[in-house]
Amino acid sequence: MKRLLPLLAALTALVVASPASAYWEYGHQTIAEIAWANIKPVTRTRILALLRQQKLLGTPQCKAGTIDDAAVWADCIKGIKDADGKRPFDYTGPWHYQDVNICQPFDLVEPCKDGNCVSAQIVRDAKILADRHAPTADRVRALVFLIHFVGDLHQPLHAGEKGDKGGNDVKADYGTYTASRLNLHSIWDGYLAERAISTGPSLVHRYPAAERARIAAGSVTDWSRESWQVARDATYATAVGGDPCGPTPTRAKLDNATIERLVPTVRLEVKRGGLRLAKMLDRALG
Repeated sequence: MKRLLPLLAALTALVVASPASAYWEYGHQTIAEIAWANIKPVTRTRILALLRQQKLLGTPQCKAGTIDDAAVWADCIKGIKDADGKRPFDYTGPWHYQDVNICQPFDLVEPCKDGNCVSAQIVRDAKILADRHAPTADRVRALVFLIHFVGDLHQPLHAGEKGDKGGNDVKADYGTYTASRLNLHSIWDGYLAERAISTGPSLVHRYPAAERARIAAGSVTDWSRESWQVARDATYATAVGGDPCGPTPTRAKLDNATIERLVPTVRLEVKRGGLRLAKMLDRALG
């Protein structure tokens, strides 16, 4: 797995990297590894059997033979072009997020109409994966999408926003690092996620049964509401310096003290994603 050195993150509080896809590799792969450490042995066996059929995905450019590769496959395919230069997987773009306004009452009906949102796709993929009569190709695809989308749901800006494309339209500074392409979404997708995951003890380990049950309780809708609330109360509140629904500054500034305060929030979101993914994989395959 390609990762930035935790020591570098700890020393500088800055992560200098090229813009990448949703939750970047580190976030998605860490969530997948937490799930892997907490699923039943029989679930691992059945996951490996499905991943050995990765050729059925028809995407040799994007590997999915390991849990780490599977975690980022859904982002990788967005870059595939056919002979005419078209992107055949563009239709999957809306599946990675749900535009639920943090300044309105929580509601998934409009953002998820026609099933084009991340929570609807999670439910759909879990159902296909659990269907032993479904074609193997469909189950392999459902598996790799599910692994990725549960990660996406736990990046708060994939669950809540305020008419700014999930923070993509909000220019922002990360500590002393500033760049014209840097925005609130990229900070939460990668820079802050990598800092948080690399801070403190590893999140990847077997959790006590009581903690797994407590964190994984509830439905996908419950988890959506929770992530939406984190977007409101943590992501936007810190970006605007108070009322999350107040005016957004021309350029948000996350100083080092703010980054330190957000680290535990991000770590909890990653842990939640991993343990909830474990629950869904066990339920479908265990």
